[in-house]
Amino acid sequence: MEIKLGKIDYTTLDRSVIFLYGSEVAARALPLKRDEAAYLEQRRKDDISSLVVFGRLPHKIYVQNFDSELPNSEALEKLRRAAAELQQTLSAEKVERVAVTGEGVIPEEVVAFLEGLHLANYRFDRYKAKKDSLLQEVVLEQHILDQAALDENLRLWRRIDTMRNWVNEPVMQLNAPRFADLLAAEAEKVGNVKCTVLGQKKIESLKMGGLLAVNRGSEDEARFVVLEYKPSDRINRKPVALVGKGVMYDTGGLNIKTGDYMVEMKSDMAGAALMASTVLAAAENGLPVWLRAYLPLTDNRPGKNAYAADDILTMYDGTTVEITNTDAEGRLILADAIAYASQEEPELIIDAATLTGAAVRALGTKVAAVMQDGAEGPLNLLRIVGGKVYERLAELPFWKDYDELLKSNVADMINCNLHANAGTITAGRFLAHFAHGCPYIHLDIAGVAFYSQRESFYGVGASGFGLRLLYAFCQMYEATMQN
Repeated sequence: MEIKLGKIDYTTLDRSVIFLYGSEVAARALPLKRDEAAYLEQRRKDDISSLVVFGRLPHKIYVQNFDSELPNSEALEKLRRAAAELQQTLSAEKVERVAVTGEGVIPEEVVAFLEGLHLANYRFDRYKAKKDSLLQEVVLEQHILDQAALDENLRLWRRIDTMRNWVNEPVMQLNAPRFADLLAAEAEKVGNVKCTVLGQKKIESLKMGGLLAVNRGSEDEARFVVLEYKPSDRINRKPVALVGKGVMYDTGGLNIKTGDYMVEMKSDMAGAALMASTVLAAAENGLPVWLRAYLPLTDNRPGKNAYAADDILTMYDGTTVEITNTDAEGRLILADAIAYASQEEPELIIDAATLTGAAVRALGTKVAAVMQDGAEGPLNLLRIVGGKVYERLAELPFWKDYDELLKSNVADMINCNLHANAGTITAGRFLAHFAHGCPYIHLDIAGVAFYSQRESFYGVGASGFGLRLLYAFCQMYEATMQN
C-alpha cells in the first residue's frame, strides 16, 4: 500500500475520503448538508467512536469519530483499531484508493490511524489463487504531516510487514540456512548493517552445545547469525545485545507435541525475526543506538540422532545441562547465544522468544511477559514506551529463589522444571544464568507473536508484535543512560 501526501478537493472527489473527527472544531470543515451534519452529531453523541458514512456517488465520505480527550495512549490505540475495522469494510467494498483528512487532529493521531490502516491491510497470500481486495493507495492531506515523518513511519511499517512474512513462511520454504542467507541479503540491501553468518563447522568449533543438540534431529544444518548496526553518532559506548529465538519449526523433538500443539510452530522463530527486524529498522531510519542481534537458527525434529531426555549437554560457556524435556529447546539455543553475547560485554541484553505455553495460560494474548535482572532502568523505559504504542508488558517476579526449581542431581542445571509451577519464570531464570551479570531483560512473546484468529490490525497469523515496542525503546534509549 502506497501512502503519499496530497491535496484533497471535495468539489472534485476522485476517491472516497476518510475524515477523522476528534473534537467539535472538526465539524466546520466537513462538506455536509444541514441534515447530514445533524445526523452526524447525533451519532457522535450516541457513540463517540462510531463510523458514519455519507454517499457522494461514485464515492463516499467515511467520518471516523474518536474522542481526542481520552488519555493519549488509549486514544491512539482506539484510532489504530478503528482503522483496522474500516480497512475490513473497505476491503469488502473493494475500495482500493482513499484519501485521509481531518480538522484539529494532531500528527500522532493521524500516524496512529494510518498505522492501523497499513498493518490491517497486510495479507500473507502468496500461496492463494484468490486474493483479498486491499487498499493500494492512500493520499493524506498534506498540511497534517510532513514528508520526513511519513517516510520514517512507512519504513517501520514495511519492516513489520517483512517480519510478518518471515514468520508466516512455512519451514519447507524457509529453513535455517535459507533464513541466514535472507538476513545477509537484507543487511546488504539496507547498507549500514554488518551480517556475520556462522555455519555448522564454526558452531561446532565454538562448542555451542545447546544449539548443536537441538539441531541433531534435523536434516538441515544450524546457523548462528550476528547483525550489527554501529552508527557513527551512537549514544551508547557499548552495544545493546538483542537475542532472538530462531527455532524455524518445533515438533517438540522426541518429546513430540501431541494433538494440535504442533500447528503454527513455524512461528517459533518469531523472536529471531523480531530482533533482526529491530536492527534493520533502526538502521533504515538512522537511530543513534549501537545494536547487535544474535540469532541462533535451527529446527527441532525427532529424527536422525535427536537429543533425548536424560542427555547432559555442555553449553558454550561450559555450564552442563541435564535434559528433562526436548520440547524446552528454545532456551537451549538462546542460552548459547546469550553467553556468546555476554562475553562481548554489552550494555544491556534483551532476548525475545515464543518460549512458554505457561505465558499464554497466565497472561492470554493481549500482553507479553517480561522479567529483568539488573536492568530496572531499561525495563522501566520499555514499560513506558510499551504503554504508549500499546504493546504492553506484564512483569513477573524474577527472584533467585526460583533457581531451586532448576537444580539437577547430575549436572549444573536442568533445562526444564518438571513440575507445572512457574514455567515462564523458571525458563527466564535458566536464561539469566547465561547473561553472566550483564543487565538482562527477558521477553516471552508466546501469546502475542502469532494469532489463529483475527486480532484487530495484527490480523491472522504473524502479528509483528514487538517491533513498534523495541523501535520506540531505541528512539528513547538515551533516557536509560541517566539512571
